[in-house]
Amino acid sequence: MKSKLLFVMPSMHCGGAEKSLISLLESLDYSKYDVDLLLFKREGAFLSKVPSEINILEAPQDYTYFDMPIKRALQSFLKENKFHLIFPRIHAGYLFKTEKNRARCDQKVWPHLSKALGTLDKEYDAAIGYLERSPIYFIIEKVNAHKKIGWIHTHYTNSGMDKMIDHPYFKELDHIVTVSDECKNSLALQFNPLLSKITVINNIVSPDIIKKMASESFKDLQINKSTLNIITVARLCHVKGIDLAIEACKRLVEKGVSIKWHVIGTGSMEENVEYEKMVKELNLEDSFVFLGIKENPYPYLRMADIYVQPSRYEGKSIAIEEAKILAKPILITNFNSSRDQIKNGYNGMVVDVTGNDIAQGIYRLFKDEQLREEYIKNLNKESLGNEREVDKLYQILA
Repeated sequence: MKSKLLFVMPSMHCGGAEKSLISLLESLDYSKYDVDLLLFKREGAFLSKVPSEINILEAPQDYTYFDMPIKRALQSFLKENKFHLIFPRIHAGYLFKTEKNRARCDQKVWPHLSKALGTLDKEYDAAIGYLERSPIYFIIEKVNAHKKIGWIHTHYTNSGMDKMIDHPYFKELDHIVTVSDECKNSLALQFNPLLSKITVINNIVSPDIIKKMASESFKDLQINKSTLNIITVARLCHVKGIDLAIEACKRLVEKGVSIKWHVIGTGSMEENVEYEKMVKELNLEDSFVFLGIKENPYPYLRMADIYVQPSRYEGKSIAIEEAKILAKPILITNFNSSRDQIKNGYNGMVVDVTGNDIAQGIYRLFKDEQLREEYIKNLNKESLGNEREVDKLYQILA
């Protein structure tokens, strides 16, 4: 008899955890597992990439009231006689306005949001909250499963999360999975009594699939070979260092470098406007370009002269691993888990987390063709596929 698995995620919007989930689901042995996927919102660019073997459950209807303007939500409650949700939504609205730390806000909102989410009737062999915060809280409180697994995709110490909120939930988990040794060390520092529960399962990347998708063409971009073409794949937010990238671009333009820096990804409406405004104020409209979300970013990666990850911190960046597979000269910042991904001076460059250092590193790569070729040669020597990481999950599930 097949084991019954449940994965829980907020949505399938374009992000590292969502991409990681797709790769994991593509690697599962469906002769052994029946798999359900619960999304709080059944939407996102990666929704179409979910394997056909997956049963996507109906999204909890009342979740949407916590994702819309409060006035509209309260009007809906009165119309639909959902009076029990009025005070939870008011409390959540207060937190959305007053708690500036996004991660901590999500944690504090959960007790109110949970009142809008019913329990699942089905019993599972294992339930997997595939992202920190609400997916993990959900499987603890709302799911009947023999094993409960929480997946942490970030460096916990730098995440802004409150460990006092997470600790009671983490205690209830049978396993805590994270994506790199550095992320495990961070979790161990914060939750040392739970160390025996923590396992590293690296994000799965398939060189064959990435190279095949990279060979596809694109029509929305003209590549000028006389221009330095840079690609960054990241959410538009402070954590990913988009402001640092814009500053670095300005410094390079001032040095006389002809540059096109393309960013694939998006952020909140406020963040999108903020960075577009910054680009305009610095007169970089022709040099720093936001491409938005691309379901297939690999052709853009393929055309890049340099891949740059300007993050302030990362768990383990899938985009960096993909750039390695496509053998791009890579520059990343010295976030906590950077050494898990790049050997500085061997297969890429690691610089300090400032716009000036990013610019200096790019300028050195731009000027030194031999250095770029050395990085490419060393990347081509590496064995970068890790599809068998899924075996670690099988061991946990056994």
